[in-house]
Parts: sequence; C-alpha cells; structure tokens
Amino acid sequence: MAQNPGKSKKTKVPAARKRLRVGLGIMLTLLLVVGGKLFMVQGLDVGGMAEAALANRLTPQVLPAERGRILDSNGNVLASSVIRYNIVVDQVLNSATAEFKRYNEKTEEIETISRDQGISELASLLGADPAKVRESLTGDKKYSTVAKDVKPELEDRISKLHIPGVAAEGVSKRVYPNGSVAGGVVGFLQDGTTGQAGIEQTQDQVLRGTEGKRVFEIGADGLRIPVATDELTPAVDGSDVKLTLNTDIQYFAQQAIQSQVNKMNAEWGSIIVIDTKTGNLIALADTNAPDPNDPGKVDAKDRGVRSVTAAYEPGSVEKMITASAVIEEGKSFPLDHFTIPPSYTIDGQTFTDAFEHGTEERTLAGILGWSMNTGTVMAGSRLTKEQRYEWLKKFGVGEQTDIGLPAEATGILAKPDQWDERQQYTVLFGQGVSQSTLQTVRAFQTIANDGVMVQPRLIDSYITPEGEEQKVPAKESRQVVSKETAQQMKDILESAVTEGQIKDAAIDGYRVGAKTGTSQAPREDGLAGFDGYTASMVGMAPMDDPRFIVEVVLQRPRGNIYGITNGPVFRSVMSQVLRTYNVAPSTGTPARLPQFVK
Repeated sequence: MAQNPGKSKKTKVPAARKRLRVGLGIMLTLLLVVGGKLFMVQGLDVGGMAEAALANRLTPQVLPAERGRILDSNGNVLASSVIRYNIVVDQVLNSATAEFKRYNEKTEEIETISRDQGISELASLLGADPAKVRESLTGDKKYSTVAKDVKPELEDRISKLHIPGVAAEGVSKRVYPNGSVAGGVVGFLQDGTTGQAGIEQTQDQVLRGTEGKRVFEIGADGLRIPVATDELTPAVDGSDVKLTLNTDIQYFAQQAIQSQVNKMNAEWGSIIVIDTKTGNLIALADTNAPDPNDPGKVDAKDRGVRSVTAAYEPGSVEKMITASAVIEEGKSFPLDHFTIPPSYTIDGQTFTDAFEHGTEERTLAGILGWSMNTGTVMAGSRLTKEQRYEWLKKFGVGEQTDIGLPAEATGILAKPDQWDERQQYTVLFGQGVSQSTLQTVRAFQTIANDGVMVQPRLIDSYITPEGEEQKVPAKESRQVVSKETAQQMKDILESAVTEGQIKDAAIDGYRVGAKTGTSQAPREDGLAGFDGYTASMVGMAPMDDPRFIVEVVLQRPRGNIYGITNGPVFRSVMSQVLRTYNVAPSTGTPARLPQFVK
C-alpha cells in the first residue's frame, strides 16, 4: 500500500523547527555570556586588566646600598665600600634584535637605533674594541658578562642606551686599605655581602644599609619601552662605625708582638693597650692577624681576636686581686711582716716558689714584688673561701667584657663549694680560674683608676649617611675597692719595678707599675694535663696618675720559661703610647716599698 507523502511532510516540519529553536537558544545564551564577560572586562574592570598588563611589563632592578665604613679613633679608614656594576647581556635577545626604539631627550623624539649603532655606542663608553663588544653580545647564552667593575656614573650612561638584553648588576666592593692592621678586629665579608668576622659581623645590620630599586617597563618583544614607567627608590647607605683604636699604635703593637713571638718561637702572642680613664681600647694586637682583603691566607684559628676570645689561666697577675682584697678587707697591708719558709703547707697542700730560697722575712709588697706563691697563699688564706670567690667576681673574673666582637670569652670561675682542697688556694695566684687578656686588663684598670672599674670600649660612635655622629654611651662604672686601697696597690706595683723583680719594665722619665704572670697552658688536644706555659706582663704608667695600661701575652714560648721576659716589649709599646699622646714625664717621687723586713 503506497504511503501518503503529504502526511509525512507535515509530521517532520515541527521537529526541524524545534531543533532550530534549540540551536538559536544556545547561540543566544553563549552571546549573552560572552557579551556579559566583555561588559565586565571593558566596562567594569578596565583598571584591573590594565594593572595586570602593566605588572607583566614591569621589571625591577635592585640598587645596592653602599656599606658603611669602619674608622679608627682619628677617622682613618679601616674598611670602606665602593659601588660597582657588572654589565651583563641576554645574548639570545640581543642577537635577535636588528633594531630598537629609543627616546632622544634632546629632540624629544623616538628614534630607531640599529644593533650595530648600539654596539658601537656601548664600545665607546666602555673604551673597548667594538669587535670584542659585538662578540660578547652575540651567541646563545641567556646570561653573559660584558664588563666588570663599572663605576656608577658610567653604568648610568650605559643604562640610557636602552640596548636590548643589556643590563647592569650592582655589586659592592669592600676595600681594606690598612691590610692586616687590626684585621681581626675589623673582620671581613662572606661572598662580599655579609659580615663574617669582627666588627663586620657584629655590626652588619648597621653597616649594610637598605637596598633601593629601579622599576621600568619591558615590552612583549623583551625590549625596554621608551617614555614609559621608570620609577626609582634610592638606596639608603649604611652608617659608619667609628672605633676607639688608634691605627698607628695598633700597627706598632702588632709589629712588636710579632717580633717577640718570632724571637721566642711562641705559638701566638697578644698586646692590649687601654686608656684607664675612659676604658677606650687603643690597640688589640694579635700575631698572624688576617688581611681582610684575603683572609684565607691565614689559618681559621688566627682570624679572630685572641686577646678577647682566648681564655687561659692568668697565673701570677691574679695576685694583684688577692692583695687588693686583703687590703680592702683589712686583713693585711703593704708593709705587714710575713715569715716565708722555702715551702708552705696548709690543709695538706704544699706550695713552693719559682725560685729557691731559705726562710725569708718579707713584706706583702715584697711577696708581690718577687711573685711568691707561698706568701700569697699565706696572705690570701686570711680570706674565707667565699670572700676569695666574691673578690674575683668583683674584679670581673667570669664576667664577659662585651665590647662588640664575636666569641668573647667569659672565662671560668667555679663556685667555692666546687673547689677542691688545692684549688681553694691556687685561685689566689691565678690557677684554677681562666680569663681572657682583656679581663685581666680590666681588673688592672680598676686599680689604675682609683678603684673604679670602667668597662672597656671598642665602638666609639655611629655616623649616619648624613654625617651625624651618634656617640655610644659608656656602660655604668662601679667602685670595686676604695681609692685608698687602690693607691696602696699602685704603690706595691710600682715597687715591683723599682725594688722587685720587674726592673726591665722601667721607662726613663716615667714612673711605671707592673706585674708578671706565668701559668701552665692546658693541652690543645682536650686531654687532661698541661703542655707549655703562658707568660704575661701587665703594667701601667705614669704612676703619678696612670693614663694607660699595656699587657703583653705569649702562649707556649720555647725555652726556659723563667728566662723569658716580656719587659722589653712592654717598655717599647708603652713608651710609644706615651709619646703618641704627649703624656708629660713624671714629676713625683717613685714608690719604693721595702721588699724585706730588716
């Protein structure tokens, strides 16, 4: 039976229309979505899209701050920095750019510059062969150095060339014009940026300053866009650090102690010079001091400042504290009579002296003038153990000096209930305790300054980039012994030079007081026992009113320890200090306390 074509057509038409309507609906929906998005973007978020596009084009460049200088007390430069730039290039970008646009400030027009012209201009500024410059700009490296150590004014001219792919990287170059003079004190930088030792390390935040930034626009082709964003945030340079050191005295002291170490074949040596009235450190001299320009030339153990980092048994210089204590406590006085046997036994502990002698009638001044352990124990045993401990503490034993250098030693002062039967007496003559050279100097400074301890100072002031000097206030001083006790102790120290064993410390025209010390040096391998000796001498001048203290220390000198003297070195350095500071010769009568009882 044949189908009816008309009927079939009527049934298909509605389905086709339905599909057409659905398609049109989908298209309209998509148009509405796209149109809405365009409206949102173009009508409501124009700023956001523009900001995003700008952000993608902005390129930041770090501008290094100039590191502050380190100066001595007279303003002589110990460390300074200069800003330099390395000119670098993206060879891929530069090689692919035949020409580029640049704004001409004179004509106020945008020019088209060929690559050849850019190379010629750059070569002219660098004073280099154009062929060599072309070679350095050409290749497939994304990063390559064109020139190093470029001065800021030249970098600015190169930057204005706007050569594609060429950029400048700022670097800070540290310079130490005095080489190894105070090298350990000054310190050095790690990777040329961060303080690694000395003042460079402890004052890093003050010296380094704050980096600046330059921001400019780069187009999609990698080229800098002329007459576009060019924002500059200047760097804030670091502040200068002014020290109390005197470079001339520092140099002299370093030469003197190096000569003494070489002569005595010692392991190392140190000299400290301090102003007794202010606590200002004039010199912190160590042997084998590093040159901060090349610190790797010396061993790591020589790169610090041993006069503040190395703690050791001070030996007989500690007898000054014992004598001061018994005088202040009213237990003895300089001319008191002591009968000294060849050896002295107390609580089962026997003590002898460095020299043989029979039974002698000595004064307290004579005990110190000849550095007698026996007599020191006899006098010091009049103090209780707690008093001995407290007086060592009062004179700064076990108290860090805190002058602003890394790894300053605190030393070791055990509490009296931890002392054994022998240590309770050996602490009286500087064994069984440990301290740095600077801690010893601080104790003697107390006596020189009429019994008032002034804390040592190394950092004198900070100087801002604008030139404003900000003094570092002195730390609080303290009265340790009375002025009368201090004067009696000064008379004992001066008599050790005029009447005692330390005559080689005498200086023509000046009254001098001094004390020597010898102690056993502990083994370096950490095992129990001792290996060699430490020999020291500390003295003050002029005794009319002591102005300076000098201490000389030798570690493990070779030979007969009792035949080694630091007197000539002390005398040489102290004489130089007195001349440098124009200290008037002594006019008073030297102290000559009797050493023996007649």
